[in-house]
Amino acid sequence: MGLPMRLSRYFLPTLKEAPSDAQIVSHQLMLRAGLIRQEAAGIYAWLPLGLRVLKKVEQIVREEMDRAGAVELLMPTIQLADLWRESGRYEAYGDEMLRITDRHKRDLLYGPTAEEVVTDIFRAYVKSYKDLPLNLYNIQWKFRDERRPRFGVMRGREFLMKDAYSFDLNEADARAAYNRMFIAYLNTFARMGLKAVPMKADTGPIGGDLSHEFIVLADTGESQVFCHKDLVEMGAPGPDVDWDGDLQPLVDQRTALYAATEEMHDADAFAAVPADKQLSARGIEVGHIFYFGEKYSDPMKARVTGPDGVDVNVHMGSYGVGVSRLLGAIIEASHDEGGIIWPEAVAPFDLALINLRPGDEACDAACEQAYAALTAAGRAVLYDDTAERPGGKFARADLIGLPWQMIVGPKGLAEGNVEIKNRASGERSTAPLADVIAGLSAKAAA
Repeated sequence: MGLPMRLSRYFLPTLKEAPSDAQIVSHQLMLRAGLIRQEAAGIYAWLPLGLRVLKKVEQIVREEMDRAGAVELLMPTIQLADLWRESGRYEAYGDEMLRITDRHKRDLLYGPTAEEVVTDIFRAYVKSYKDLPLNLYNIQWKFRDERRPRFGVMRGREFLMKDAYSFDLNEADARAAYNRMFIAYLNTFARMGLKAVPMKADTGPIGGDLSHEFIVLADTGESQVFCHKDLVEMGAPGPDVDWDGDLQPLVDQRTALYAATEEMHDADAFAAVPADKQLSARGIEVGHIFYFGEKYSDPMKARVTGPDGVDVNVHMGSYGVGVSRLLGAIIEASHDEGGIIWPEAVAPFDLALINLRPGDEACDAACEQAYAALTAAGRAVLYDDTAERPGGKFARADLIGLPWQMIVGPKGLAEGNVEIKNRASGERSTAPLADVIAGLSAKAAA
């Protein structure tokens, strides 16, 4: 089993106060809780606690992509400028692109997205309609040279993104692929404990004529969202969705409830929603999907031979999730005055095990017993064995936001009990150590 994950040996540099330039709650709490450290404007080092959350978010995204039939690969961060010239986007993309020249005077760039690279990979290997449909995705760091990077990971220059790309023979098949990603996104965000609302959106520099962005509701969000209440309450389709069936009715069901967004100034559409079904809220964009047909396949000659023997351009779509941005969105949607409240699915550890008197034989023995049993049951435990005063331990546990806290002290143990606290509700209770271990172990099994 190895040594316990002891806080005395862990690297968790928390701060009592957030830096003055941290303007929003998620940025403040990510710095204070020791999740990230700014290295340059819009560029962050991910510290151990933050990296654990990032990996859990990434894994949920990966599992939902795999379940929807997408295939993972890994593309480079540095891309050839010539590919972007081929698609016509090298000059058009603008100043957000970080352009680089290597020692051989070749023009390169740090990829802000990967439509050109994935199209180049596709056209090198796929020649027949029999190899379609195909959806390729990667989870990779991207760079966009924002003029004013701000709000921490919500609008950084370097960020981790999942980008998927679908290739289909015709528009009908491509729209079916789009629908699969639409449903996969709803499932992805729901698994993270988020309420995500799909909104029709502008296609922007990606191009095409069909696009949705996914907005997570949060009081501190940057966008004003106007929508039908049923769209929020409906939630995700769930794990039993028929991926091989017709997903269009599910998509239509949700977009039919779409009303308006502030950016589109569609007040008339929102006014048509019954008064008792109107929802005005704030939100944060965490995902964006596009169907853009032959925008890249035509100039880059990504073609397959169809069933009639004629070569045709493939129809494409792209689908992005801001993996690192999601941490900020989750915190914006789930925090209180004490700190972060992580949903269980993405928490860096399941439990903070707090020893109120390290060195006390009974307290140490109880903590070791709890750590061993809970770890064996599949629970990730962070054991606070530091010599800090109890008040500091409690404040730190609330700040980092682990779902459960088990508090072990000599007074409680003298009565045969330990204390358990639920971070989200704040509810506290005392019970025998064995009962608490059994209860938390059962949650892991469930």
